[in-house]
Amino acid sequence: MEEIIDIKEKIAELPNRGFLDISVDPTLDIFSEIERLKKEKNAVLLAHYYQEADIQDVADYIGDSLQLAQKAKETNADIILFAGVHFMAETAKILNPTKKVILPDFKAGCSLADSCPPEEFQKFKDKYPDYKVISYINCSAEIKALSDYICTSSNAEYIVKEIPEDTGIIFAPDRNLGAYLSKKLGREMVLWNGSCMVHEIFSLEKIMKLKEKHPNAKVIAHPECETAVLDVADFIGSTTGLLKFTQKDDAQEFIVATETGILYKMMQASPNKTFIPAPPNNSCACNDCPHMKLNTLEKIYTCLKYELPELTMDEELRLKAKIPIDRMLEISAKVGL
Repeated sequence: MEEIIDIKEKIAELPNRGFLDISVDPTLDIFSEIERLKKEKNAVLLAHYYQEADIQDVADYIGDSLQLAQKAKETNADIILFAGVHFMAETAKILNPTKKVILPDFKAGCSLADSCPPEEFQKFKDKYPDYKVISYINCSAEIKALSDYICTSSNAEYIVKEIPEDTGIIFAPDRNLGAYLSKKLGREMVLWNGSCMVHEIFSLEKIMKLKEKHPNAKVIAHPECETAVLDVADFIGSTTGLLKFTQKDDAQEFIVATETGILYKMMQASPNKTFIPAPPNNSCACNDCPHMKLNTLEKIYTCLKYELPELTMDEELRLKAKIPIDRMLEISAKVGL
C-alpha cells in the first residue's frame, strides 16, 4: 500500500518535475528489464543519434528526424517511447493518434523550437499573406499547424524546389539552415530569426587551430551551423548525411561540427578512423545538447514501466499539423529518401 501511495505522489509531481523521479535498484539489469518491458507491452523505443551511447544500444531504431518520423508512422507497436526531445514525440503523436506516445522527460525541449513562439510567428506570417511557409521539423506542433510544408535537413532542398519560383517562401525557425539553403539554391526566402544553441556555439577560431594540428582531417558540419563554420567545411549534411560521408570518404580523420552523440555511431561504423568533436566557444571540450542529455537509461526504464509521462494532443491541432508533415513524407518518398 505504501508503494502505491508513493507512486501516486510521484505521478502528482510530474507536471513540475517533468519525469518520474523514482529510484531504480542499482543491482537491476536495466538493459534486460527494458527489453522485457518492450516485449511485454509491445513498445518500440525510437532514439535520436544525439542520445547517450547506452540509450542508443537499447533502442529499437536510431536515426535523424526524418528517419524517426518515418519509423513512427509505420510502426505496429502499441506504445512509442521516444528518446529524443519534445517536438519529436509530438511528431510521433501527430502521425499515430491511436498509439500511446511516452517521453522519458517532458522538459527535454529544444532551443530552436523555443525560439519561435506561435503567437509571434502568426504575426510574422501575416506580413507575407501569399507566401508558402516551410518549417524545419525542430518546431512545436503549433508552428507545424501554421506551416504549408515541414522539412528536415535531409530533405529541405527537395521541399524548397517543390514551391514554384514565382512564389515567396517563409523559412522557419532556423535562420542558419534557411540561409544555407537560400545560398545553395539561389532562392530568396524570408527567414525567421531562430537558431539552435548547440550548432551556434562552435568556435571558428578553435576549429582552425584544431585543423592546424590535424592538417589531413576533413571538417564536416550540420547546416544548422553558422555561415562562417559552413564556409570552412569540406562537407555539409544532415546528421545521417554526415555519418554516411565518414563511412564512404577516404579521409582517416574528421572534425565533426554537430552534437557529439553522433560520434558514437561514427566510431561504430568506422572503428579505424578518428573523430574529433569541433570545439565550442566556451570552456567545454565537447558540444552536447542539454535537452537531449536529460534522457537517461533510468528514465527510459521508469517511463516504460509506468507508461508516463504520456504525450497527448488536441485533435484539431493534430490534424492541422499533420498536413505539412504528410506533404514532407510524400516528397521524401518520391525522391527516394
